[in-house]
Amino acid sequence: MPDLDSGHIFLTTLAPIRDSATAPKHTSFTQAVRIALAKLPTALQSPATVKTGVNSPFSRNRRTHLARMFVLNDIVYNGRVGKNALAASLTGDDPSVVQPVDRLNTSYLVFCADIDAVEEDGARLPTHLTPEQQRSVRASYACELWNTMEDDLREIYVNCEGFENVVTAQDFATYLDRCHVETTMPFHDYYLKLPEFNRLPVKMLLAAVGLPALFALIGLVLRLFGVMTMPIFGTNTLLAFVGGLLVAGVAGFVAVKHAIRNGEKPLAPGKYDDLPSVLKALYMQQQFADFAVDAQGASPQDLHDSFGAFLEQHKPSDRSGPTQPPGVIATPKS
Repeated sequence: MPDLDSGHIFLTTLAPIRDSATAPKHTSFTQAVRIALAKLPTALQSPATVKTGVNSPFSRNRRTHLARMFVLNDIVYNGRVGKNALAASLTGDDPSVVQPVDRLNTSYLVFCADIDAVEEDGARLPTHLTPEQQRSVRASYACELWNTMEDDLREIYVNCEGFENVVTAQDFATYLDRCHVETTMPFHDYYLKLPEFNRLPVKMLLAAVGLPALFALIGLVLRLFGVMTMPIFGTNTLLAFVGGLLVAGVAGFVAVKHAIRNGEKPLAPGKYDDLPSVLKALYMQQQFADFAVDAQGASPQDLHDSFGAFLEQHKPSDRSGPTQPPGVIATPKS
């Protein structure tokens, strides 16, 4: 299913950037977007960024696994569409004539985010959502963004078409929904163990298409050799050919539709794929590594006592805390 997989929404939106220039600086709106994005703090993911102490505004909510914003000026030209040289000469396709090239009518602000497909922080990740439920999840996330980073969003999106009517969080959710583009490309994989994939009953589907096709082929061959009646079945060979061909066509159509629907089924979420679980796992990994170092050479009784104190302090089964803050590469030392 587009946008949804492994209990996450892979959100993609394209907001058209306004033409002409801003006032009073007379800077293009595209350049204004670039400036606003350049001023947006990144997550604290390296020693250099950690020293700034200013975290990404996307870290203010507990649903965002990944977020990216950039300006798309135009689509990439991949070159001329290839064609067999012999076929091109026969059809008169002159390679010196320029083929049509797709172009964007304006620059776009692209926003991509990998988020938990929930409407409440920490809720259980869903296996399936209807298109309307997906829309509701996207709206809830947009409202959460607006409530936690409104000023940053305004500075960026004020340069985009249609944003002048955005006043409230719900307005912003409606605006992003208008800019929404379906995607089938997941951005992450947290699986500790791969789930059972949506396997196709290939043999059954091939039999459903192949048997009537074979029946039609036999009817055609017999007809060509002057046999008017199908052996065993007693059916007219012409009717056998036409009927078998029709049944094979219908079966093939149904098989293809079934394969497409099967491929659209989202994978089930992993056991610890939600953001609170991921942050807790990162926190416990670091804390336990420090504990293992400090516990070297301890007596069995001291190790037992200290590990009990460790469990009491860090609460491994409690995702709400203590845990690692979003947007940082390591848990701050207390």
